Amino acid sequence: FAASWAEWVYRGLVILVIACPCALVISTPVSIVSALTAAARGGVLIKGGVYLEAAGRLKALALDKTGTLTQGRPEVQRIVPLNGHTEQELLERAAALEANSEHPLARAIVRKAREAGIQPAATEGFQAVRGKGAEAKLDGRTFWIGSHRFMHEKGQETDEVHSRALELEDAGHTVVAIGNDTHVCGLVSIADSLRGGVPQVVEAIRHAGVKTVVMLTGDNEGTARAIAAEAGIEEFRCELLPEDKVEAIGRLVREHKHVAMVGDGINDAPAMAAATFGIAMGAMGTDAALETADIALMSDDLSRLPWLIRHSRRTLGIIKQNISFALGLKVLFIILTLFGMASLWMAIAADTGATLLVVFNSLRLLGRSSSDGQT
Repeated sequence: FAASWAEWVYRGLVILVIACPCALVISTPVSIVSALTAAARGGVLIKGGVYLEAAGRLKALALDKTGTLTQGRPEVQRIVPLNGHTEQELLERAAALEANSEHPLARAIVRKAREAGIQPAATEGFQAVRGKGAEAKLDGRTFWIGSHRFMHEKGQETDEVHSRALELEDAGHTVVAIGNDTHVCGLVSIADSLRGGVPQVVEAIRHAGVKTVVMLTGDNEGTARAIAAEAGIEEFRCELLPEDKVEAIGRLVREHKHVAMVGDGINDAPAMAAATFGIAMGAMGTDAALETADIALMSDDLSRLPWLIRHSRRTLGIIKQNISFALGLKVLFIILTLFGMASLWMAIAADTGATLLVVFNSLRLLGRSSSDGQT
């Protein structure tokens, strides 16, 4: 267009400077690092930025019952001897069979036995039946211990035993049956109390934008219904084996795409792996759960869940702000340069200033309160 070479070379240099992607490139990593640091300060350890971002897109949340929604310290409520056995015999056999287990229900039985002055006897041929119970030889005779379902599978559940088990389950207790190769020796009912503030946490999770909250448990329907009602959770699935939990998570993923699983036990690990991301209870969680999880709540404080969701969404919002600002400034300066209204020094100042502003905007995430989510 017969324009001056010197003028347009200068304008080209201005565009070259303003096109430097410093602010754009740094906008996401600074935000992620700041958010991860703030989360760690609040007792939430996140294994990477991808999981932090995933929490902001969460649509469905599955919660394990025992050790997650509940205190994880169940206590024996009743001991019901059957078929001529005594409470002493039941406790001795139950403690012997559960002595090597890390399950909260097993620990409750062993603790009750020790309070009664009973030391667990040695067993032979111990074999755990995943998600159901265990079997072993005691004094040369085979005994088993496990859930109501396990008792039913053994084919030794009489009408009397069934009615007694239902009576305990309707009271919101978890029933553990003890038997041998001929009959059911008795029942032990165990109950765990809900963690403080769980109904408020569930409500806060919904207010944070999570559409579906589901409780998953291996317990019977009566216990599951009672705990879910107390926690304010409308949807629950009960009597689940580890593979059933995986199937339930798979269904939620197909329906909602972005799903998290919160758990603490080894039985929860497969389901956590099947979810979009897994969240482990850090203090009470088993090594398998912590290794599988992508996020850990180090204080076992469920109020961190709604905080995490809000924190993640705020992080995504700041990343979008940074990107929009960086791109918008470049477009503006390119237009100004084409009309001869921008100088090289203006471009240098704008590029450096944009980088600093993006960094400062990202650092606002470090000022997040760990309790109420306010700056």
